[in-house]
Amino acid sequence: MASVLRDPDRSDTAFMTKRAWWLVALNLLVPGSAQVLAGNRRLGRFGLSATIVFWVLAVVLVLMAVFARGVLITLATETWLLAVAILALLFYAVLWVVLTLDTLRLVRLIRVAPAARAFVAGLSVIALAGVSGTAAYGAVSAGAGIDLLDTVFAQGPSQPPVDGRYNILLLGGDAGPDRQGMRPDSISVASVDATTGQVTLIGIPRNLEHVPFVEGSPLYQVMPNGYDCGSKCLIDYLYTYGELDWAYLYPDAEANNSNPGVEAMRDAVEGVLGITIPYYVLIDMQGFADLIDAMGGIDITVSERVAYGANEDLDGNSVPPAGYFEPGDYHMDGGTALTYARTRYGTTDYQRMQHQRQVQQAMLDQFTPATVLTHFIAISAAGKQVVRTDIPKQMLSYFVDLAGKSKAQPIVTHDLVPPEVDPSAPDYDAIHATIDALLHPASAEPAP
Repeated sequence: MASVLRDPDRSDTAFMTKRAWWLVALNLLVPGSAQVLAGNRRLGRFGLSATIVFWVLAVVLVLMAVFARGVLITLATETWLLAVAILALLFYAVLWVVLTLDTLRLVRLIRVAPAARAFVAGLSVIALAGVSGTAAYGAVSAGAGIDLLDTVFAQGPSQPPVDGRYNILLLGGDAGPDRQGMRPDSISVASVDATTGQVTLIGIPRNLEHVPFVEGSPLYQVMPNGYDCGSKCLIDYLYTYGELDWAYLYPDAEANNSNPGVEAMRDAVEGVLGITIPYYVLIDMQGFADLIDAMGGIDITVSERVAYGANEDLDGNSVPPAGYFEPGDYHMDGGTALTYARTRYGTTDYQRMQHQRQVQQAMLDQFTPATVLTHFIAISAAGKQVVRTDIPKQMLSYFVDLAGKSKAQPIVTHDLVPPEVDPSAPDYDAIHATIDALLHPASAEPAP
């Protein structure tokens, strides 16, 4: 067959048409084989060898994804390996372009039946787009991954869990035009069981007052009796004061992929809950919408009518709402989800916290491997703009494994809101006892 394909009877239109289909199909399925059978054997052997190497690597990656996902993710967080992957993918993209164009030359379209020429050429173009385009997209995605890893995540060694859990401070920062600096309007802690992956989300109201600090923490040095500024001393003000007044307390913050505002909030939340919090994640709410849009939107069920808009005009007069979220199911884009999460029209901060929790849960549900793969470049671009964390890259594979376990279990939520907690006069000893029982229920049970 090889000799017939290599030296065909060019006057036989039917055979030349059949030969064209064979060569195009072979180039699509086994790049390089068309050249081995009908063209430059040296180029064909090179292309065929490269294709076999690619298949072997692809099989290895699939097996690792199934049986050694942690190792695969660890490798994927090594930026030098991603750089090698980019070069390899670009090599394959160029190689497959060369092989496809050479296959079109070997086909000799002028000898193909006129009715089949467009289809043969069309299949070649589809093959070119499918094979080379996929390799090029992979290279661009790997580049976006390097940018995301270098921009968002920290460098540093892996850390063991504290009392069997990983506690992560989650801050939703809002730097509106009417504010001096950023203020975290959403404050919560995700506590993850290091063995089971069970997640407990603890919500902290932004208007919590008289916050204590753990002895030995930087803010304890200047306020050993807790946060007392003389008037309403709300916990979310500490971010701005940490940036403006107490930055000297945290000289190493920037070097550790943090900032004094985050560190002041971490000191405060550790004092409120009585736990150690080694990591934080800060999300800029102004860019929050971009991340949701990059994910393709989120699904939210609104159980009761929710008004949105400004409570007052610029003169302090009450105004009607700009609109309502009526009860029902919504597929929200970023702007709509942000409006739903932030609205306080005619309601309380505590109901707003519930809305924010809904949005957080919806994002977790939507953040599936399929979503990440199909929207990776957009998610990476949005993520590096809106997210900052001190979680080291070396911990990502471990946290991804934990996330897989977490999806199999319901998330436990607990908000420190009235009537359990009076934000203006909280009982922090009682809060510490509640949080300890919540995170370590076995140790909280009385001995028989």
